[in-house]
This record gives sequence, structure tokens and C-alpha cells, in this order.
Amino acid sequence: MQTDFDIAICGAGPVGLTLAALLVKQGVKPERIALIDAKTIEQTSRDPRAIALSYGSRQIFEAINSWPIAATQINQIHVSRRGHFGRTMIEREEYDLPALGYVTRYGAIVAALNAHASNMGISLIRPASVNDLIENDTAVTLAFADRAAITAKIVVQAEGGIFTEQVKKSMHRDYGQTAIVAHVTTSAPIPHRAYERFTDEGPLALLPQEDGYALVWCVKADTAQRLLALNDAGFLEELGTAFGTRLGRFTATTQRNTFPLGLNAQAASSSRTVAIGNAAQTLHPVAGQGLNLGLRDASVLARLLAKRMEPAALQEFSATRVSDRNVTIHLTDIMARIFASAPAGGISQALLGLSLGLVDGIKPAKKLLAEQMMFGRRS
Repeated sequence: MQTDFDIAICGAGPVGLTLAALLVKQGVKPERIALIDAKTIEQTSRDPRAIALSYGSRQIFEAINSWPIAATQINQIHVSRRGHFGRTMIEREEYDLPALGYVTRYGAIVAALNAHASNMGISLIRPASVNDLIENDTAVTLAFADRAAITAKIVVQAEGGIFTEQVKKSMHRDYGQTAIVAHVTTSAPIPHRAYERFTDEGPLALLPQEDGYALVWCVKADTAQRLLALNDAGFLEELGTAFGTRLGRFTATTQRNTFPLGLNAQAASSSRTVAIGNAAQTLHPVAGQGLNLGLRDASVLARLLAKRMEPAALQEFSATRVSDRNVTIHLTDIMARIFASAPAGGISQALLGLSLGLVDGIKPAKKLLAEQMMFGRRS
């Protein structure tokens, strides 16, 4: 078994797989890339989570011949404040694009990208968990519990792996919120229109998916427990009260799942290691920017490492990505904190609602918001 590589990528999710494919496209030999993940591809491919992809992410997948992926396109994004004045409508025609974004499933993305990476000849090491990193002046050794160690000139943490304590520098925020996720249907759906609806306790997103909508409803933790205890009819009634009647009645829901919401952003790096994707930043789901930010990380890092597989490339990467990362992290953090800390219906929430109306009437501001959501800050 090969044990020496130029680059080892810990985490074979969408971000890690995309980085590997981009490296090969830009001239790195596939046999010099190790892609490591703790789960089998069968386990990951069954992951049903709904994922929002921006149009910029589609462009990245097109660059590695991994598009189309089974997805529902978003042609309009309606952003509003429940019960208050102010809304913004972003439409694809304004930007001369085939779509603003797409809704797909995590497992579908991974299955498509994994097949592409395998066909390229990239070394896929799975299932395997890295339990130690030992870095010296020329390489990093990755130790496993049940297989021989490998070495690499560069190690990338992409949604997985570990970092030594010396390089962990984490920014953490607990919003005291919980996201309720499910797939719901309505009596009067509007095809290809996504909704971001701000309620007193947090954002409520409905993303068009197949015959209904992927729901991400952010509420305070005690509210989440109360909503989970309801039967389906009771839950759908509460959802209708929170969202309104723009889509008619909510008629059905799948099993509801929850996860706590927080911000974790870490400038985790060393001379020969760097973090991208969820290993670098885990964001609140407001505006659906987490995966898209990670894919932009992968795109920039691949370009720099293809030129030189050296520590200097990692330094340049950190400097290049700071603007896009900071704008995206702070934008989602501010919006999340307005609802996590302000009293329901407080002045800060009212000002956010007012700003939505102003953005819709000021074309440069609206264009800036739309381009951030679709493409991020260009690097």
C-alpha cells in the first residue's frame, strides 16, 4: 500500500472531494493525493440532508465535470419579516442566470463526486480515522489506529480529521437556538421559489425540493422541544402560523430532526496543515452559506497548491480567503444574534425588517446581497 503522498485530505465530503478533483484538473498527479474519510461511501451516500448550492458552487462542479447533480433549481428567493413591513425578492432574470441556486441532498453530491474521484485514480482511504498528526520541517505523518501511517507534504482538514492542540484557535458562539429540519408539502406551492422568513425567534427557510420544500426552522431551544412534542397536525398548524399563507396550507411533514445552532470559526493552520470547509467554519444556516463557503475555500486552495505544494501556498491561501470568510461569517453571525439575543419583536428585529424593504428598493445594495449569496467575495 502506498504510504507517501504530496497531499492528504482528511474528510471526503463535498469539500474534500472537490478539492481533490480540482487539484487533478490543475495538473497534480492523482496518485499523489490521499483522500481519507471515517465513513464508507455507502454510509455517506445515504445521507438525506437537504443542501442549498449557490450558482457559484454549480460553476465549481462544472469545472470538474461533476454537474449535473440531481437537484431542484431556485429561480427566486423571497426574503421577508413575518408580520412586519419589508421584503426583498431576488430573481434569476435580474442577473441573467439559469438559476440562483439549487437544492439537493448531501448523499447525492458525495456519490457523484466520489465516483468522479475514483475514476480519476485518486487514492481513497475509507473507512479510516486519523488519530494523530506529527509534523516536521519536510512532511506530516498521519497515524491511524488500524492501518499503516502515511506521510504527506501538505495536510488539509476538510470536514474531518484532527488538529493538534497547538494549532486549535477556535471562535465559538452558542446562539441558544435549535434548527428543526424536515421535508414538508403545501396546498399551493410556487415552483422554484425559496423563502427566508424571519420570525421572532429566528429564520425559517423553505427551499423548493422535489414535490415540496426542505424546511429549516430556527427557534429557541425550549420552543423546539415543544414543537417536537406535537403530532404532525399540530406541528403543521404552528408552522403555518409562523410562516403565513403564501403557500396555502402545510399539508404533510416527514419525520422532524433537530440540531443545535452555533458558530465555530477556527484559524487552524500550521506550516504544513490548513483547514477548509466545516473544519474551518461551521455557520448558522441563515442564508445557507456554509457548504458554499467551503467550496470556495477548495477552489482557491487547489489553484495555489497546484502551483507549489509548499507551506508558502498555505500562507497565501489564508491571506486570500480572509475577506470572503469574514464577510460571510459576520453576516450570518449578526443576523443570527439579532434573533438569539433580542426580545421577540424588539427594535433590532424591527430594524432588520425595515432594512429588507430598503434593500429591495436600492439596486446596488440588492445586487451586492445577491452576489454575496451566489458567489461570495471573489478571490
